[in-house]
Amino acid sequence: MWNALVKRNKRDDVLKLGYRMARHLFREVDGYYLHVLFPEESVRSALNYKPVPGDVFIVSYPKCGTTWLQNIVYNIFNGRDPPTGVMDALRELPFLEVQGAECIKHMTKPGAVKTHMPFRFQPFSVDAKYIYICRNPYDCCVSFFHHTKNIYAYQFQDGTFDEFFELFIEGKPDCGDYFDHLLSWYEHRGDPNVLFLTYEDLKKDTRAWMLKIADFLGEEYGRKLRADPGLLEDILKRTSLETMKKMNAKVNETLMELKDLPEDEKPGWLKHSTKTMGIEATNQPVAGDFIRKGVVGDWKNYFSADQIKRLKERIELKTRGSDVMDLWKDIGLP
Repeated sequence: MWNALVKRNKRDDVLKLGYRMARHLFREVDGYYLHVLFPEESVRSALNYKPVPGDVFIVSYPKCGTTWLQNIVYNIFNGRDPPTGVMDALRELPFLEVQGAECIKHMTKPGAVKTHMPFRFQPFSVDAKYIYICRNPYDCCVSFFHHTKNIYAYQFQDGTFDEFFELFIEGKPDCGDYFDHLLSWYEHRGDPNVLFLTYEDLKKDTRAWMLKIADFLGEEYGRKLRADPGLLEDILKRTSLETMKKMNAKVNETLMELKDLPEDEKPGWLKHSTKTMGIEATNQPVAGDFIRKGVVGDWKNYFSADQIKRLKERIELKTRGSDVMDLWKDIGLP
């Protein structure tokens, strides 16, 4: 009994630390819970955007494969790697909540816009297309922990997994509650303009899913890949974990280039973001790899028995009445 009391008090202390971090660095913009890194003006314009025919959105909760999927879609559309130039890359691989709705107007088309919005906030139209990728909550939590720890803007460099776990299980990291996000899109998995997939399935059979993604984007893309097996193999190589890690190895360098742009060439969202990320002060906005391991099952190296028990209880509470966890019934989750 005494040990249980000590454990609960320690957990409460960790939770309080997490809430302090959340209170200072996160806020709601018209109900959407985000880090202050996202400019309020950009978020609000993103929320109010009205999709038009031809728009394609890549949607996920953070750290569920969004960047990988965005690169796959880019390669299917263009048959080549994304540009290496900073402003060109931002124009062709835009992030809606960071850059605001203007990024869609100026992006190269055909193309896809990345967002982390739950369904109720996502600009939605039957004339647009949405690819939603999800990841099991255990691995998502671990990946999100490293993401939060590695980006200086979160002020979590000395944070522990125990501390982040409390944020995650209470639905208080960036973009809010994992389960609310997942369930909101799971309800729309059968919509004709929504392609719903898991990170685990994409990793298990990337080739097959790449063809499904191409077909979803347009019959002509699927036909093209089937007619030219060499093109499909090239895209597989260009979007492999090894290649993606090399592409993202220069994240710090890229961000520094953004900082050094003349002020009159910086859009408003960029001025806000470089300041919020602390680039001017640290000259080192990212401490680790943006793309880390990309494996399934890394959670086993982090979760304690008590944390497994508590996340299982959270899953039971949040997904009661839904079969959503059947998405991962074959990967050995607790």
